[in-house]
Amino acid sequence: LPSSGDAVMPDQGVRVIFGAEQTKLPESSKAQLVELANSMKGKGDMRLQLMAYAGGPDLSSSLARRMSLSRALSIRSFLIENGVRSTRIDVRALGNKTNEEPVNRVDLNVSER
Repeated sequence: LPSSGDAVMPDQGVRVIFGAEQTKLPESSKAQLVELANSMKGKGDMRLQLMAYAGGPDLSSSLARRMSLSRALSIRSFLIENGVRSTRIDVRALGNKTNEEPVNRVDLNVSER
């Protein structure tokens, strides 16, 4: 993952970590997402894939998927508000289909078209 201040290039990305019950975009991640949105301006061949996850002992797979979708959509809305065209963002709500920690996260992967 790029460190703060680096331009985001293909095959790099950003990870947004959520609290167990949280679906709203954390304030602490907004600056990094603004930086990502700015780095994509003028680079029409770059796309974002949002891989959203949610997990916990009390979450059914259906609820985990809905929660992960809510997280991805909150990030997508924020990116659109900051100048990224919606046609350049793909959302994948994967629910609890991960063993990687932290399980409550959204991975934003940057790739070239």
